Amino acid sequence: MKKIAIVGASGYSGEELVRLLLSHPHVELSAVTSRQYAGQPLARIFPRFAHHPRTATLCFSEPDVAQLAQQAEIVFLALPHGVAAEYARPLLQHGSIVIDLSADFRLRDPAVYQEFYAHDHPAPELLGQAVYGLPEFYREQIRTASLIASPGCYPTGILLPTLPLLKAGLIQPTGIIANSLSGVSGAGRKAELDYLFCECNESVRAYGLPKHRHLSEIEQELSLAAGTAVTIQFTPHLIPVNRGILTTLYLTPTTPCRNSAEAAAVGEKIAAAYRAAYAQEPFVRLLEGRALPDTKNVTGTNVCEIAWRLDPRTGRLLVVSAEDNLVKGASGQAVQSMNIRCGFPETAGLM
Repeated sequence: MKKIAIVGASGYSGEELVRLLLSHPHVELSAVTSRQYAGQPLARIFPRFAHHPRTATLCFSEPDVAQLAQQAEIVFLALPHGVAAEYARPLLQHGSIVIDLSADFRLRDPAVYQEFYAHDHPAPELLGQAVYGLPEFYREQIRTASLIASPGCYPTGILLPTLPLLKAGLIQPTGIIANSLSGVSGAGRKAELDYLFCECNESVRAYGLPKHRHLSEIEQELSLAAGTAVTIQFTPHLIPVNRGILTTLYLTPTTPCRNSAEAAAVGEKIAAAYRAAYAQEPFVRLLEGRALPDTKNVTGTNVCEIAWRLDPRTGRLLVVSAEDNLVKGASGQAVQSMNIRCGFPETAGLM
């Protein structure tokens, strides 16, 4: 049993980590931290876990690095960007394995971090050793990583459908458009006017235009796959549901598909690329026939659904994905990376 700690366990992603790790067959959740709730029993703050035998003695504590390093071999950081790096550096010096759910180690270039997050990177010397925690594409690097940067929710829903097509040269790296709709939990557990019930309910709105901060890691990974700089148009929307992200991508095939015959030929190549990438992947579900991704089918799971349609009328390829922003888009994907790093079955605690 590996001992695990969660720093920042009182947020939505932290709570989801608690849920997944309490029932994980190969780990023991030994420490949960929260400055706000330090000293209080976990079961009092999250009554949904009160029945679990492991919560009987588990209390929130202050995030003390030296103590965490003694209590756990692996530490999850469920903290805001800019704050996570302050804990990652000393934890790594103590020999801990760090899995960070913030944006602090997702980018390779500190100048890009400064551009999108509006402050200097707090630990640029660590960027070279961080591994981007998208298991379907960085599995081998994750196996030996000491610092894993778990991807953002929007990037996961955009990269999983797009990377196989770029790598296979089936779509143009230019003119990519992504529209995403996210549940309110994506904004985190905080009391702000924009996210109050009366402001969100019965309302749909775009935000973060024209340069949402997740663009930085999306474009980084797409550029690496394409072998050239990729710039995309990305529009996120807030929708009145608790959780889930639906993304629609508008892509241009490299081979024209102006009629049904051309579309059929291109379609065969697209289907083959997706099968080659995901046929053996436990958490990517390729939909067939008339089925399209639906957030209700992935909520609470670590699964990303993907479906696609070619439109001969416009010559465009439409790809749709759905995921749970708190599971595959955050905590579940982080646990998936932990499973790989520790040599556990990749699906452990996630099925």
